[in-house]
Amino acid sequence: MKNLNIYSTYFIVFALFSCSNSKTSTLKKDAKSKDFEMVAYNNPELSTDLGVGLWAWPLPMDYDNDGDMDLIVSCPDTPFNGTYFFENTSNGTTKMPIFEAPKKIGQGMKNLQVFSTAKNTRVLGRGIEYLNFKDSIFSNPKKLFPNDQLEKGHQKLRFSQWTYVDYENDGDLDLLVGIDDWSDYGWDNAFDSNGKWTNGPLHGHVYLLENINGKYVEKGKIEADGKPIDVYGAPSPNMYDFDGDADLDLICGEFLDRLTWFENTGTREKPFFAKGRFLTNQEGIIKMDLEMIIPSAVDWDKDGDMDLIVGDEDGRVAFIENTGVEQNNMPVFKSPKYFQQKSQHVKFGALATPNSVDWDDDGDEDLIVGNSAGYIGFIENLGGLSNPQWANPMRLRNTLGNEIRYLAGDSGSIQGPAEKKWGYTTLSVSDWDGDGLKDIIVNSIWGKIEWHKNIGKKGNPELLPAQPVAVDWQSSDIPKPEWNWWSPSKTELATQWRTTPYTIDWNQDGLMDLVMLDHEGFLALYERYRTRENGLMLKPGQRIFWGLDVSEYDNKNNPLNTASGPLRLNSGKYGKSGRRKLTFVDWDQDGDLDLIVNSKNAAWFENLGTEKGKVLMKFKGDLSEQKLAGHTTSPTIVDWDKNGVPDLLLGAEDGFLYHLKNTLK
Repeated sequence: MKNLNIYSTYFIVFALFSCSNSKTSTLKKDAKSKDFEMVAYNNPELSTDLGVGLWAWPLPMDYDNDGDMDLIVSCPDTPFNGTYFFENTSNGTTKMPIFEAPKKIGQGMKNLQVFSTAKNTRVLGRGIEYLNFKDSIFSNPKKLFPNDQLEKGHQKLRFSQWTYVDYENDGDLDLLVGIDDWSDYGWDNAFDSNGKWTNGPLHGHVYLLENINGKYVEKGKIEADGKPIDVYGAPSPNMYDFDGDADLDLICGEFLDRLTWFENTGTREKPFFAKGRFLTNQEGIIKMDLEMIIPSAVDWDKDGDMDLIVGDEDGRVAFIENTGVEQNNMPVFKSPKYFQQKSQHVKFGALATPNSVDWDDDGDEDLIVGNSAGYIGFIENLGGLSNPQWANPMRLRNTLGNEIRYLAGDSGSIQGPAEKKWGYTTLSVSDWDGDGLKDIIVNSIWGKIEWHKNIGKKGNPELLPAQPVAVDWQSSDIPKPEWNWWSPSKTELATQWRTTPYTIDWNQDGLMDLVMLDHEGFLALYERYRTRENGLMLKPGQRIFWGLDVSEYDNKNNPLNTASGPLRLNSGKYGKSGRRKLTFVDWDQDGDLDLIVNSKNAAWFENLGTEKGKVLMKFKGDLSEQKLAGHTTSPTIVDWDKNGVPDLLLGAEDGFLYHLKNTLK
């Protein structure tokens, strides 16, 4: 079978296809390709968004003691785990310098906070201070207080953030601690039939540990307006004089994207906090682009007031400037501006899902990429054959002028409203409607399969707003995942979330078909055909792919059914469902299409032929020993050196891209 689209295709941690079963073990060492290599921009004049991998914990400080503010950013996730130094070489001449590319100085950590004074910066972790941080990084921890003593009453805790404050102005340093609690929220599958979340919200409390004669004594939750402070998770407390009135106020973050201001209406010695209000400016409530935000207060621009340096979930870091102006008893901050760095490695947000395609029809392979924030980006190949030069990612817009962005909102994620700012776009690019122009077919956090029709011309695509792909279900019983609170319309395709909608003319009839996981996690072919009344439509999915020896996996890819049968790539339910990224390619160059799916890097299913309509797939294992997945990876096929042998490109959880040469032949 000829692949007509071969080069235009492309917090639960999976141990993907790393089964102990001998029949599904990793490829033997002598059959392996070398490890994946990060893709470089190869564009020395380019500056890009400053970023680490998934989840930025910023520690702003003058790290190299040269008089200007640098950025230390810790990333606790896979595979970009580490703490990184972004050097400011501007000599303090600009608020928004272009930083040097990152240098790794330590392991990745979370629950880090900075305590900033005019003289120095101290770094704290979970119940500890990392002494002499600039020289020792994390190697010299000092225990301040048993963190488990404070955390023991909290269930499903994810954030425990500690910092110093002289709370009552008595000359010693007390401890301010932000702790969240997920016990009311639970985790997933708690919507009623109307899409209302029936569990509770996230909670985020702030505690005071008073320094009494050198010993910390718990004083309980800090209150505002007579009630314990309770933000929407991840409090990230910062207590400084933000409004310049000589007492200490409090600004907290949250698990989502906002910042809450608690004005001190008491005194410096006896704080009393007013009811919390979201920070606003003339543009409205100040919001970060994503969620899981980490604010750290510091006088970044050295103008005498405390600004905010804020890390985003996708690894970027923003400057939120304190203007020094006060309105309605609240300091006015500017909207976030994301820092820039000298280009190094190609990155598009987090959980990048690339599709290699000549998008601008200039003869080379560009990238159309989705990510966790729900955007779709175009990364232009500027030339260079086997080692391309790349342009900055550009977010695609539709013909209405709006950035294309898929978001869960309050009810679109099976894991609840705490994920409202995520979209998890995964996609294919192909001529879906047969008009000679490349369209984009998208799945997302919703599990709705939609497409953007291209109405431009070759070399200048123009995309309409999303519309559903059309399926002729031939029945009023339209399938959907059993846990979906919402139902698809009579021609919609509602399947599992975050899994690739792979487009290919599978049967070579000139019409583009769709291959992807169905509503129960089986790999299925949705064949295209033309109707008189409704034009091009998909037939209901057929489970033609047959797993040999192991046909069914649980959400951690342990074999459940070791007999041959329809290939079920994920048997998990609710939030553990879907998440499969895939592509087809003749990887071993034997004339048929193999299956490549996400794993700890990427796993290969060899196509052993077709018998009685069943495509026989044999699991061969991971293509490398290298671990690139935290949540997931996403494969696409490239041939940058134009040697006719397909190579592999992976988008990883950290948002970076990783390239693997095919050395099997």
